[in-house]
Amino acid sequence: MTTKDQQQHQILQDRFGKQVAARLSADAGLSHEVSERLRAARVRALARRKLATATAMGVSGGVATLGFEGGRPGFWGRLASALPLVALAAGLVAINVIQNENRAEEVAEVDAALLIDDLPPSAYADPGFMQFLNGAGERAP
Repeated sequence: MTTKDQQQHQILQDRFGKQVAARLSADAGLSHEVSERLRAARVRALARRKLATATAMGVSGGVATLGFEGGRPGFWGRLASALPLVALAAGLVAINVIQNENRAEEVAEVDAALLIDDLPPSAYADPGFMQFLNGAGERAP
């Protein structure tokens, strides 16, 4: 059933319910006991109707939530629910790619500085190199 068909069906049900209520309220020679039972049944039916409407809208505990008609989402509802998850995953992948590129550029800069420098790369691995650097800073005039 499409939404338009469901609305049409709901309108017809409402119209039928109003006609039945009008006939029952017209006092068709019913006894007091029967009319009271009918009134109580109408009150219960209205309460159920209000509860069904509130449940469809997702009202619980004073908090309204949006739900899907019939309790299950259709194709477009599922697609709309999945889009934020897809966007989040794409964003995380993009962040990872950018971070990897930045790290590679930083390592390339350090490698280029080591290769352009006057000292050979093996000098940086020498245990006495830090002492040399510390001593060179103290001897500088």
